[in-house]
Amino acid sequence: DFEITLVDAKEFMEFTPGILRAFVRPSHFDSLSFTLQPVMEKMAVKFVAGEVKKLSFEDGEVLAAVKVLDPGQGTEVDSEGMALLAFEYCVICSGCNFGPFSKWGESLWFPTIHEAARKESEWPDIDERYLEGRRRHILEEHEKLAALNARRAAVLVVGAGFIGVEWVTELQHFFPQLQLTIVDVLPRCLGPLPERAAKYCERYMNRVGIKQVYDIKYDPVSQTFWDQVGLPAKAEKTFVCIGVKASNYFMPPETLSVRGPGGGGWIHFNQKLQVTERPRGNDPIGELWAEGRVFAVGDCNYGCIGNPPDWIMAPVPKVSFPSEEQAAHACSNLRTMTSGSPKELKDTYWPWGAGMFATSLGPRDACFVAGANHQKGSGYMVNWWLPAAWQKELIERTKIMECRDNTIGRAVWHFVHHRPFLQ
Repeated sequence: DFEITLVDAKEFMEFTPGILRAFVRPSHFDSLSFTLQPVMEKMAVKFVAGEVKKLSFEDGEVLAAVKVLDPGQGTEVDSEGMALLAFEYCVICSGCNFGPFSKWGESLWFPTIHEAARKESEWPDIDERYLEGRRRHILEEHEKLAALNARRAAVLVVGAGFIGVEWVTELQHFFPQLQLTIVDVLPRCLGPLPERAAKYCERYMNRVGIKQVYDIKYDPVSQTFWDQVGLPAKAEKTFVCIGVKASNYFMPPETLSVRGPGGGGWIHFNQKLQVTERPRGNDPIGELWAEGRVFAVGDCNYGCIGNPPDWIMAPVPKVSFPSEEQAAHACSNLRTMTSGSPKELKDTYWPWGAGMFATSLGPRDACFVAGANHQKGSGYMVNWWLPAAWQKELIERTKIMECRDNTIGRAVWHFVHHRPFLQ
């Protein structure tokens, strides 16, 4: 029913929730990634590899100014490699970055793909917009980890949230000679999760010899900090695993937040997931932007609607399930808008799956929490040890199969976001 174009600043898709394992076991990357072009052809979707530099709305059209990755691949460009693509509707699914202390949010956990960020990158010689560039970077980081392991180096992991706990336990399993310490400003690991799940992960880390220090703020320039965490000679390598940062550089400033994680820059939206302008004063929702023809779903948006404590929608975790759920909601509303139906657009909501968290503890242990909400400590640990590890691996494998348009993967995941009995 629609002519769909996918624009992405890189030529491939990678499954971010599984990327930590790839750095400690590089062969795992092949099961997490694939080149987009052949899959999009199979789905009858036009694919443009390029970075959207500006999104605007003029005369009833959504205009995307795109810096094409490889000019001459079927997309008409000007002398500077720019293409101007026009659409009737647009769904923004650009995600976010994970390096809060980096100007561009650069981190190992997501490829450096934006033109401006690449100029100031810590690894400027590697072009992670291409699958082989990303693979090369993973191999280089793996070699560095192997060298640290051979020296029995002291390694500090900052942040005992999901990424920090998974990363330090992956390091311990695959590089057991590392002297590992994990720190967090909170009094325990996995702060939002129920006590039972946090204790389970703490016991695992104690059992395998990972030193844990809580109730301490990361301050690398302070010798007092290093003394308190038991590393007076400092760590040879530090991995920062805290926070997120927006990367919505292409959006008009009036649509972006001035507050929020990483200093703001998140896309404002309403209950229909349509992009809005920044709310004025204490208004909970801003004015509609682009006549409501542009939607923002997942990690790129502000994540909440309204003002505390009277939320219209409380902050949603920036994890994969809510992103897919919001994409399903946006597509449903887009279809309603184009059908001429008198039906009202549906409101999004705090997704039930946003309260499910699978935390790996190396390849042979994990814990799975369900039923959590925006209240700290909510939810229940319903699966753990090997069964939880197998569950997470099954999720990863079938999700990649679905993304590749594999029939089995699509069958497994279809009713997760298409539940007539739960709508």
